[in-house]
Amino acid sequence: MQKEILSEIKELRTALTQVLGISDLPPDQQFLKEALNKAAKEFQKLNIERGQWVADHSVGKYIKNAGYRAGAFIRQEFGFSNYFKRGQTYYYSKKDLISLGKELKERNVDLGRYMEFIEDRTKFKKYVSEAAQNNKGKLKNKSYKLPADVNNITTSPPPMPEVNVIREDIKRLKEEFFEYKLSDYIDIYKDNYAMTKFIYHFEKYLEPGLKRRCKKWCDDFNYANHALEEVTKKKEKFIPVKDEDMIQL
Repeated sequence: MQKEILSEIKELRTALTQVLGISDLPPDQQFLKEALNKAAKEFQKLNIERGQWVADHSVGKYIKNAGYRAGAFIRQEFGFSNYFKRGQTYYYSKKDLISLGKELKERNVDLGRYMEFIEDRTKFKKYVSEAAQNNKGKLKNKSYKLPADVNNITTSPPPMPEVNVIREDIKRLKEEFFEYKLSDYIDIYKDNYAMTKFIYHFEKYLEPGLKRRCKKWCDDFNYANHALEEVTKKKEKFIPVKDEDMIQL
């Protein structure tokens, strides 16, 4: 029985060396770390050639509208973990990319637009945060010496605007949204965040001043909703009457 087991182990070892491509090495070198690493790289290369792994620049073939840096984005935002790096290029499981693309489609999510949304919202939050920091007027390091008579020069926070004033502003913006049919040019996402949806190739055919008007409307709408959240500590949703006017992410 023991001989049979040893024989089977020997056969498995032989088969494994052939699969890994290390059968031509001396027996005492076949399962060294260097040999196994080399075999792993060769195995990866073979799978890439077979089309089982997809390079960064080809992610868009399997996920609609996946733009530049889509690979890094799905790793960071969605925790996509079935990938490896070879040289300077990342390779992703084709099977899992197809699965992710299918689920995004089922959820009605355009990956390229979602990437723009995350980037734009991050910039907006950064601007708000920087403005708040600037108002504090605090220095991190004591690389200075204040004169002794510099004291009692301060101010207090200005009163917050009345909730009804902010709501009236938002109401006005909503009326403009419908009056000027801005749903054709503006998307409104979760947390009441508005973004323009211009396409570069068509911009020169737009009504003069329309792009600037839409950009201003988005800035005003985002500003007003941020102010309302600061005052009420609550988030509200603007859902246009027509479903096609609202894109939910």
